Amino acid sequence: MIDVAKRAGVSHQTVSRVLNDSPQVRPETRERVLRAVEELGYRPNAMARGLVSRRSKVLGVVTFDTVLYGPASMLLGIERAARAARYGVSIVTLQRADRAEVLEAVGTLADQGVDGVIVIAPLMVAAAALHSLPATLPAVAVEAGQDAGLPSASVDQVEGARLAVRHLLDLGHETVWHISGPNGWLESRDRVDGWRQTLQEAGAAVPPIIAGDWSARSGYEAGPVLAAQPGVTAVFAANDQMALGLLRAFAERGLRVPEDISVVGFDDIPEASYLSPPLTTVRQDFDEVGRRSMRMLLTLIESDGQSLESPQVIPTLVVRDSTAVPRAR
Repeated sequence: MIDVAKRAGVSHQTVSRVLNDSPQVRPETRERVLRAVEELGYRPNAMARGLVSRRSKVLGVVTFDTVLYGPASMLLGIERAARAARYGVSIVTLQRADRAEVLEAVGTLADQGVDGVIVIAPLMVAAAALHSLPATLPAVAVEAGQDAGLPSASVDQVEGARLAVRHLLDLGHETVWHISGPNGWLESRDRVDGWRQTLQEAGAAVPPIIAGDWSARSGYEAGPVLAAQPGVTAVFAANDQMALGLLRAFAERGLRVPEDISVVGFDDIPEASYLSPPLTTVRQDFDEVGRRSMRMLLTLIESDGQSLESPQVIPTLVVRDSTAVPRAR
């Protein structure tokens, strides 16, 4: 810091103010200090800054032992947002999502002296556990919706399902079948709600739900069930992996997508545009979820009070070649 002060021709206190985004610095002075920081390649010592502010500059994140695209992408979005805010991240990964493990994980992070905690809680039991968190620890939930009793950043899953179903109905399909995610997942519940509500509002028949478990295998196993149903022309799978398995099952039975059956997925995994055919799907902005959760948590930390709820992130429909106007099977 002393070298930066010398290069910029200011005191080390001024350098400290600039690095801590103090408004009490003239713009031209701030620019001169930042230029010196860049020229010298100076990196502020997080521990030293924490001693001054009495904060650790580290946030805790609780997530689950999963390779699913959604939770993994949310964790990445949170980590990116924390780095942009100059915070470190300490992560605890759970094997189970029960109340005891969630509370133990939060306790472990609190013992490490983190400034606050973000809990990725897409399961109902995990969201319920958040009601028991200590009130003294700033905490934000991700994908827990109204179930957490905490400020929560989330994607509007109901709207995402509406986009998928509305797209298929607008193409002329009389109804849309659904392969759901597993019971106990908030995202699965909300996507079912959006699917059902959209069909009911359109006056379309609501077929029985075919239960999946997020895996490509469960989508593949749903294929023969759907192929045996007369008149099925459109299917909304609750995630892209199940849609992938469904495409394989249909191909093995001589059913063409989208000529015979249209398929829509959810998540827009990186491989979605390379499937055969390229998959129409619903895209979630995980980076924006990370940014919003970070803003809420920092507001809680800085104000020592409750922050307002953040509006849900609205997903978008990505139309590719797996959907088309229906033809009679």
